[in-house]
Amino acid sequence: MSNHKIIYVIDDEKDICQLVSQELEQFGYHVRSFTTGAQACHAIRTRPPVLCIIDLGLPDMDGMELVKQLCELHSIGVMILSGRNSVPDKVLGLELGADDYIVKPFVPRELVARVNSLVRRITNSETQAKHETRTARFANLSYDPKTLSLSSTDGRQAELSSAEHDLLIKLLKTPKTILSRDQLMGDSTGPFDRSIDVRMSRVRKKVEQDPKNPEIIKTIYGVGYILTTDVSWHN
Repeated sequence: MSNHKIIYVIDDEKDICQLVSQELEQFGYHVRSFTTGAQACHAIRTRPPVLCIIDLGLPDMDGMELVKQLCELHSIGVMILSGRNSVPDKVLGLELGADDYIVKPFVPRELVARVNSLVRRITNSETQAKHETRTARFANLSYDPKTLSLSSTDGRQAELSSAEHDLLIKLLKTPKTILSRDQLMGDSTGPFDRSIDVRMSRVRKKVEQDPKNPEIIKTIYGVGYILTTDVSWHN
């Protein structure tokens, strides 16, 4: 079975695991449930899924720490499903690398719609990356879409997530052009209005020498973002 159909649900509430599993399995997904972060981490090392749905209140570890570990070590989608409804929690989750944030109690069909959208975006990003044989060079950086890897002339290296790749590749293909938030988000869903800005801050941390004073990706306030440099593509 392709990992594009495998989803892990990590939540110590067994009724939530059962509800999410039942809803997703109706749409052809293969779902495995885990009640601790340790169980999930072991399974992910053995067979990584396309997406993990993570509750923040796990019994053996902070869910935010699990989100951070998965986003740093694995190229898989991460969705937070939590009772925490504060903006700081949402911002922190996205800054750590989560792709979406859903608050409990939730509407099951909305969750399925967001999962479908996220899995579709991840699959499309991977397909496009495989077909993009060229490397983009801009400023002092080189980006290889096939491996989602970014390197600079001063030796810095970073790997992008699929969500970060989507934002950067759109900017690279339309340099010196203002792109609105809607153009950058495409059909991606976001947990709140600032989600695109939080995701862009993650890209800037990997692209900019000084992310707090960006020179390569600038904000056009009230409109969107612009890549300020020329881009050349090389085989």
